[in-house]
Amino acid sequence: MYGCSIFRTSDLAKELGVHTNTIRLYEASGFLSPIPRGTNGYRQYSTLHLEQARLAHLALHWPYIGDKQQLIMLVKNAADDDLGMAMEFAYQYLAQVRVERTYAESALEFLERWAAGRTLDASPHPMRIRQAAIHLNVSVDMLRNWERNGLLTVPRDPTNLYRLYGSAEFGRLRVIRMLVRSGFSLTAILHMLQQFDSGNTQNLRESLHVPPEENADKVIVAAADHWLVSLLDLEQRAQKMIEQIGHMIEICHTE
Repeated sequence: MYGCSIFRTSDLAKELGVHTNTIRLYEASGFLSPIPRGTNGYRQYSTLHLEQARLAHLALHWPYIGDKQQLIMLVKNAADDDLGMAMEFAYQYLAQVRVERTYAESALEFLERWAAGRTLDASPHPMRIRQAAIHLNVSVDMLRNWERNGLLTVPRDPTNLYRLYGSAEFGRLRVIRMLVRSGFSLTAILHMLQQFDSGNTQNLRESLHVPPEENADKVIVAAADHWLVSLLDLEQRAQKMIEQIGHMIEICHTE
């Protein structure tokens, strides 16, 4: 159906820039349709298998958002020759990425409002940590973790050394909470807050992108350390998945 070209495992691996074991893993995982073998026992991949492997590589490499199972089902449906369902999954995934982008952009607008000095929380009186957690609908552990990671310093009651959260702390915490919930990493948020605390309130959204040199000693750089850029990349990748499935459909119709 997809032409008579015959490829070896190494051919597919070279085309995709992956190890041959990755191609074998795709086969074992059901991401490729059944692969015939020649009289010598070697696998004989067709153009169909090459395009299926290309889709699997595009859809399943990290990072991705949401449940990976949805992407797995997309790839498996394509391998089962149900390209219509694969396309449906691809559009659903694109929609999820766009929703995440909307959350991230809204969080950045919230940040800019706070940075401009617009009061976010006019608490009538300071609160202790448990009251503050209830007020913000977060856990006490989360508040302690954010403080432990340097995102804020909470003043203490001089008489008993209990933390006291006032309007300044609540405003800052609301920004932290919204950015965390929108996918930004604590490292990225800390980087932004350090710029803010230095008196530079301009371009704070850009400061949420952690410079590569600050991650130079890490084996893996978290996508959340440059979350908005990651979301833009994920949206482009989702579009490429749709284009790839469309390409496979066109091949079907021309054979």
